[in-house]
Amino acid sequence: MRRKIPSTNALNAFEAAARHASFTEAANELALTQSAVCRQIAGLEDFLGVKLFRRSRRGVVLTEAGATYHRKVAQRLDEVERDTLDLMAHQGRGGTLELAVVPTFGTRWLLPRLPDFARKHPDVTLNLSSQSRPFLFDETDFDAAIYTGDGNWPGTVATHLMPETLVPVCSPSLIAPRKKLTPQQLAEYPLLQQSTRPHSWRLWFESIGYSPGKELVGPRYELYFMSLQAATVGLGVALVPEYCLGDDIKSGRLVIPVKHAAPSDRAYYLVSPEHKAESPVLAVFRDWMLEQVRT
Repeated sequence: MRRKIPSTNALNAFEAAARHASFTEAANELALTQSAVCRQIAGLEDFLGVKLFRRSRRGVVLTEAGATYHRKVAQRLDEVERDTLDLMAHQGRGGTLELAVVPTFGTRWLLPRLPDFARKHPDVTLNLSSQSRPFLFDETDFDAAIYTGDGNWPGTVATHLMPETLVPVCSPSLIAPRKKLTPQQLAEYPLLQQSTRPHSWRLWFESIGYSPGKELVGPRYELYFMSLQAATVGLGVALVPEYCLGDDIKSGRLVIPVKHAAPSDRAYYLVSPEHKAESPVLAVFRDWMLEQVRT
């Protein structure tokens, strides 16, 4: 079936005229005559059956429908230009991967390793966006995501990367002069809560065989990175994945007050929509990720 899509010439003329609020300025930008721009826009309005501009004393002004259409058209033209420049730059080799990633994993685990990926795959451009909440691929431009859960997301292909193991950490000054605590002693300190994981502390205490009864009470933070910073400045004890500690323990900024690591009810996965699962660029990144988690 033939697509109901206007010509790109008409869309370019409309987008330029809308951005400049002037047919004359649009013509100058596109190296056309003003009458040519007028004809393209008139043809587009006939095609759509909707008036996009109205005349004013100072030139042309978008109608309400025109303003809405311009926002969408400008975004699509930007995407087409970006994809075109990307293809031209890579000359058919490599490509670009749009990746969503949970914030702390991205900053603490993935980013420090990306120089290795860049050296091994210089023809692949990796664009990262932060996503801490669930989303639908159909509503985004993402090719894949690194996310936590059980790996069961309908319409996707999920590759298991690593389990999540949680450990308590705090500033050494918070528990001074002690260096280590019992679980009972730990429960007397402020327990920093993760708003996206409201039962983490309960599961951790259950795994050690103790129930303090107030493990769900404490200041709440959305991101592990926030909890780590709060723990560093002495606001309480954070329960965080082992992978995100970096050199915090070695440097002495944080200590592990109770030497007990407990698996959470989640793991990390590389997830992609089914129709993109066989993408060569995604396959390159997937293989590299699996290599990294094995080392």
